[in-house]
This record gives sequence, structure tokens and C-alpha cells, in this order.
Amino acid sequence: MHISLLQAILIGIVYYLGNIGTPWLSLLGSISVVYKPLVAGTLVGFILGDPVQGCIIGAAINLPYVAFISAGGTAPQDPGLAGTVGTAWALAAGVDPAAAVTIALPLGLLGTMIWVAHMTLDVTFVHMADKAAEEGNLEKICFLHVVPPQILMFCLCVIPATIATYFGSTAVQSLIEQLTGRPLTVLQVIGGLLPALGIAMNLRAISRPGTLLFYMVGFILVQYMELPVIAVAVLGGVIGYFYTVLLNQTPQPAAPDAGASAIIEDDDEEDF
Repeated sequence: MHISLLQAILIGIVYYLGNIGTPWLSLLGSISVVYKPLVAGTLVGFILGDPVQGCIIGAAINLPYVAFISAGGTAPQDPGLAGTVGTAWALAAGVDPAAAVTIALPLGLLGTMIWVAHMTLDVTFVHMADKAAEEGNLEKICFLHVVPPQILMFCLCVIPATIATYFGSTAVQSLIEQLTGRPLTVLQVIGGLLPALGIAMNLRAISRPGTLLFYMVGFILVQYMELPVIAVAVLGGVIGYFYTVLLNQTPQPAAPDAGASAIIEDDDEEDF
């Protein structure tokens, strides 16, 4: 499959829209749903004319990142770049989902360089906003808070992703052709094992006492009662909603009054 320049640019835009810090498809600049390789891979599949295979490859790439979190402003890996460019490379090379995982995971590590560059260069706009605050220019502060960082983020995301997709897809396709045979089989085996890491991390979080019971109920519904996964997911959402509402309505024990405690202590001392 040949990827045109326009398709490569659109894939770069998909990567930008799903990145951390872009407000267009997220809530208050948090992680967007497009950041997930499953969604990003599907969108890349639409751009390249094969949304079904893009969804399958994106789902395979998503498994190692199933327990991924970005805490405290850190981004140890970049699932967005792995999902977009990784899916594009896999579709161009015509590899199966297992091999696609092996191709995409190194991209997730390289994507942290974009995140570090973004965070480092954005400090410039913070200092400019500080000077605007000293001048009392509120409009300039709002402008510096939104427009320049998004222009910078657009360039940092779209340009590398476009170049990697447009030029890298041909190189990856040639490399896959050279690796046909036992080397490609090894890549497929490794790619089949890597999702186990993400699933294991997710199971570690599920094993907490407050979560394990819900997991066991879902397992029983799917495995023994043979309910569809979608039905169990909807039922789990309903149960989760009522569980959260009831948990918030549970009265919390009142803290002891400091004044009353002091009076009790004084009475004890007098009795003594």
C-alpha cells in the first residue's frame, strides 16, 4: 500500500488531535479518546481506505497500553504515536496485528521526545505570560495560554508524524519483505507476547479488594452465563453509576469537636 502525502498529513493531524494538551477533542486538555491506539488506528484505517484492518491493528497495539496512565505530567510512553504511525506502517507493509505490535512499540518510546520538547519549549510562553501579568494585560495572558502552545504542539506532532508516515512506510515495507520467513515469525511471536504485559498490569490494578468482586461478576456473566461482552459492559456501567451514587450518599463519621474534647480533658483532670 502506498501512502500519499495528503494521507500522511491527515495521519499527523490525527496524532495531534489525540495528544495530551490539545483541547479540541478532550476535557480541559486531558487525554483525548483519540489518544488510544484502538481509536487512532481506526481513524488511520479510514484515511488509508481500510478501517476494519485499521481497527484490528489498533486494537492489537492498544493491548500493551491497556493499563497506561500519565501521572504527574510524566509520559513514559506515547500510545498516540504508536497507534497512528504504527498502524499506518503496518497497513502499508501488510503485516498481521501481532507483528504490528512489535513495529509500533518502539514508536511509543520515541514519542516521549516530542512530549519532552513540548513541555520544555512551552516554558517560554509561561515567562511571557508572567510579564503580561505584571503589565495587567489579561487578554495577552489568555492568548499566550492557548494560541502559541497549540501552534507549537501542532508543528511538533504533525510534522514528525507526517515525515515518519510518508517516508517510513516505504522503508518498513522493504524491511518486512527482507524479513519474510523465520525473522518475521519471531517478530510475530514477540508481538503476541507483548499484550500480556499490558493485561498483567491491568489485572494487578483489578486485584484490589474494591475492584476484584466486580471483575469476578463480569467473568461469571461472560464465561458461564454466556452473555455478550457489550451487554456486560452496559450492565457494568449501570452498576458503577449506582455504586458511585450510593457511595457518595453514605454519611461520613463526624470529626470530634476540638472544644468538646478540651472540656472532657479538663473534667478528667479535675476528677483526678
